[in-house]
Amino acid sequence: MSTATKYNPQETEDKWYSYWLEKRFFHSEPDEREPYTIVIPPPNVTGVLHMGHMLNNTIQDVLIRKARMQGKNACWVPGTDHASIATEAKVVAMLKEQGINKKDLSREEFLKYAWEWKEKYGGIILEQLKKLGASCDWERTRFTMEEDLSEAVIDSFIHLYKKGLIYRGYRMVNWDPQGKTSISDEEVIRKEVNSKLYYIKYFVSQKDGKTESNLSDLPTNDFLTIATTRPETIMADAAIFVNPNDERFKHLVGKKVLIPLINREIEVMADEYVDMEFGTGCLKVTPAHDTNDYELGLKYNLTPFLDILDDDAKLNEKAEILVGEDRFVARKKIAKMLEEAGNLEKVEDYKSQVGFSERTDAVIEPKVSLQWFVKMKEFAQPALDDVVNGEVNLIPNKFENTYKHWMENVRDWNISRQLWWGQRIPAWYLPDETFVIAKTREGAFEEAKLKNPDLQPSDLKQDEDVMDTWFSSWLWPISVFDGFKNPDNKDFNYYYPTNDLVTAPEILFFWVARMIMAGREFTGKKPFTNVYLTGIVRDKLGRKMSKSLGNSPDPIGLIDKYGADGVRVGMLMSSPAGNDLMFDESYCEQGRNFASKIWNAFRLVKGWETDANLANPNQQAIAWFESRFSEALVEIEHNFKQYRLSEALMATYKLVWDDFCAWYLEMVKPAYQQPVDAATKAATVAFFEQILKLLHPFMPFLTEELYHDELFGERTEMDCCIVADYPTIGAINEALLKDAELVKGLVSEIRNVRNTRQISPKEALELSIKVNSEVDYTTWLNIVYKLANVSKADFVIDKIVGAASFMVGKDEFFIPLSQNVDADAEKERLTKELQYLEGFLKSVDAKLSNERFVQNAKPEIIENERNKKADAESKITIIKESLAAL
Repeated sequence: MSTATKYNPQETEDKWYSYWLEKRFFHSEPDEREPYTIVIPPPNVTGVLHMGHMLNNTIQDVLIRKARMQGKNACWVPGTDHASIATEAKVVAMLKEQGINKKDLSREEFLKYAWEWKEKYGGIILEQLKKLGASCDWERTRFTMEEDLSEAVIDSFIHLYKKGLIYRGYRMVNWDPQGKTSISDEEVIRKEVNSKLYYIKYFVSQKDGKTESNLSDLPTNDFLTIATTRPETIMADAAIFVNPNDERFKHLVGKKVLIPLINREIEVMADEYVDMEFGTGCLKVTPAHDTNDYELGLKYNLTPFLDILDDDAKLNEKAEILVGEDRFVARKKIAKMLEEAGNLEKVEDYKSQVGFSERTDAVIEPKVSLQWFVKMKEFAQPALDDVVNGEVNLIPNKFENTYKHWMENVRDWNISRQLWWGQRIPAWYLPDETFVIAKTREGAFEEAKLKNPDLQPSDLKQDEDVMDTWFSSWLWPISVFDGFKNPDNKDFNYYYPTNDLVTAPEILFFWVARMIMAGREFTGKKPFTNVYLTGIVRDKLGRKMSKSLGNSPDPIGLIDKYGADGVRVGMLMSSPAGNDLMFDESYCEQGRNFASKIWNAFRLVKGWETDANLANPNQQAIAWFESRFSEALVEIEHNFKQYRLSEALMATYKLVWDDFCAWYLEMVKPAYQQPVDAATKAATVAFFEQILKLLHPFMPFLTEELYHDELFGERTEMDCCIVADYPTIGAINEALLKDAELVKGLVSEIRNVRNTRQISPKEALELSIKVNSEVDYTTWLNIVYKLANVSKADFVIDKIVGAASFMVGKDEFFIPLSQNVDADAEKERLTKELQYLEGFLKSVDAKLSNERFVQNAKPEIIENERNKKADAESKITIIKESLAAL
């Protein structure tokens, strides 16, 4: 392989990814091994890779690669979601560019274009995931609208309808007037917008139903002022509400007021829902155009609800005025008309939260619409129990309360969408508007004939709507293994339930909870055991990354610049589960630098010539790193078990960069142009190979490239890092590790003496040691000589006056200096150190004298603070003695 001075990811990534695919390392078939299964959260076919995908899929790949190396039968199922609204919008836009209007096409013609679009663009994001190194079983790639998965959706609809859990009715929904469809709550993006607050006078109706011609002659208590951001909806008002405890308006409750401009009477009513402190304390209620008003309308039976907006959000005939005007145009015109009529008291600037369609960016219109719904209360309890009882673990568990709140307050689910791209509702309407539910037209006809024997097949008309995309993706863990079509098949019985799900917290209810519901309803089992909830990727200013803000880097561009391994490390550097990642490109640079560090360490070791006749002077260093590797592996494994992947990576990073590269290699490397003994070379190569295995889940490309170098011996075709045995924890010599930390501290202090006194690194120093502990420094002297350029060391029982002194642990060290010590400078240095230590001791004492801290802190934390106290007191004593001797 290449021995280039710099690691070049472009030379290795495509090569090894192609090799892994060719040898089918990603593919899984049921066998006798323990399965480890992840199903990918299917990205939309309209999607391209963004930073959220990068984080989510890097985490999945780390988990699946580690499981594969641990001997589990690892299966990561990829796929895409048909994304009804987003895809239909893309196809409509494409057709528009070709001069074709969707309205001029039949459903079949439109779907032909949609499938062509999907085949051309739908796989882009999956190809991009390959650049990241995602080791999905691509042979198992699924699509939510392929035949088997669509059949599962239809079957589940029929199953639920027969159980009485699906019904059709009028309910308030989120309406997208551009997509002309209802959308789910999670597809509504709330944005703060600058708007206006209009204060409108509603005059009290006179007994004869008419008002005085001169409005200024009316007493001031004969009108109510309502503050609203939506004057264009006043024609749909059903009532005015005030708080029953509001003394200002008690005399008006039960009276009628006139809707401005159209003079229709509505009643003043009282309900404690009204906030007396907000706005004017009066609330206009338009049940057909506001979600909260809808609930009040139901409570007080303010029917029929008057819907004055068409599906495209233009005023209809029921509005009586400005018919055909767009809602926002009408808003401006009505404001002017109100002013001219004397009904507009004032207008204020106002910031309000407005819902936008995630797919079309149109302002959402709350709308009462005839839709299909799933009754959710029956589903909620088993799915709630699974999380509360620990059958399904949310990681981190802080999301359990949110989950519990959602499930305890669940509402019926609107599953119909007014689109053509998707699974069509299997409802068939008879001429009398009744319907039957059936999988096929033939089946529907047989059922319909029971109602009306004179029917012809052509009399049946299938529902035009399709099902909500989430109604297909809630079946994903079941349907990807064909658990509906053939629940006894070997794949389904082997891989289901799956192990881990990695997804975003914002779809915890809309997807995760529903998958648990579907799992329990259709299989009697949970769909997965652990749900790892990632954070949102934000920029360094804390803003969520988005195309509209222009603050999201191109992931493929980052990979081209820093290499896939560098980007993977950068993404994981600071992405603890459930917490947002403040992404900065410098993290990727750090990842690339880490790759370079590993590459350079490899070149160093590979460059060592071996002399078989040399004895091994490095037993102590080798024994130390052997224990240190196992000690680090304990920490790494603990972090993996807690799904703390960021911490697992950092522990690995420190082991490689600090312990292996900065300390171990420096301890054992031969002098310049000198050979190394065979035992040291063999041990170092063995350590390096274990490090490559440990790093592989995080950095698959670099590790695979190095793993195949001749330094590590000959490899067969299938002997690859991707399937190598993951390192196991060996013996840990605690005493050796503790002594090594003291020796590393000694080397650092000697180097510090050089720096503070400007002594050249080339000048050998002598060292005197006053041992107050049980450390056997004689076994470490070779390392101290080598790393600190010490020519000799002796052991003393008294302090050496006039030497540079310092402490490491309980032991005292002295370095006689070649020139006279500047007593004043030394006194100043020691005095500063004494002041620092006394301040430090004061802070530790404050902690230990705090009863709440001592009572609540873990025993090991208290013990650590006591050790700090003892260490500081010992150092203070020595410094005072040194000062007295000057």
